[in-house]
Amino acid sequence: MYIIVDERPLVANGYVASFGREGVASVGLYTQEFSEWLQAAPRMDVDAVQGFLLGESDRRSGLAGMIQRRSKAPIIALSDARCLDQTLDLFVAGVDDVVRKPVHVREIMARSEAIWRRTRREDAKDAFAVDRTARLKVFFDGRDTEIDGEKLSLPRRERQILEFLFRNRGRRMNRTQVYNAVYGAFSTDTDESVVEGHISKLRKKLRTALGFDPIEVKRYMGYVFVG
Repeated sequence: MYIIVDERPLVANGYVASFGREGVASVGLYTQEFSEWLQAAPRMDVDAVQGFLLGESDRRSGLAGMIQRRSKAPIIALSDARCLDQTLDLFVAGVDDVVRKPVHVREIMARSEAIWRRTRREDAKDAFAVDRTARLKVFFDGRDTEIDGEKLSLPRRERQILEFLFRNRGRRMNRTQVYNAVYGAFSTDTDESVVEGHISKLRKKLRTALGFDPIEVKRYMGYVFVG
């Protein structure tokens, strides 16, 4: 799930629509309602965010600091015009990237994943651990997963669940967290129980292709990508 913060409904709605066309959950919020949500949201809702897009707002610099206190998700500022001073100020404030509009949401997702990769490298605890899933290549920009260089075509929801668990490998995620990441923390259109069916089908396909199951499931505790 991506969150777009912008005082202009037309801009926010445009990005929400663009993410929607890519099958990615997102929501547009005004600065004040975003601030209130960020301070009050349960941890599992905040952890479901794949990236924050900060558009037009007088409080944009302050928002970056607020986000950093609650989330490791990438913070990307959207700029309407090239301005060196503004760009430098945004980086000082804590944003991870500044992108000039117009920009395709697939580029935003790719930039977001590049930031996530750096975070994972910094958080790695054992650089010499054997990675049994080295044969598995997961993209985060809409491309199909690959195993041994061959495409593994997955339905959109299964692919998104795999991306979320892969990004958070080693961390146990409960059903609500997976649901929020894929369908959006603000969604009420679909019951959370669909997650169990998606993961069951995904595990079967990965087990067939890899020869082992990289996703560990514990009842009442959730799911973890163990590799």
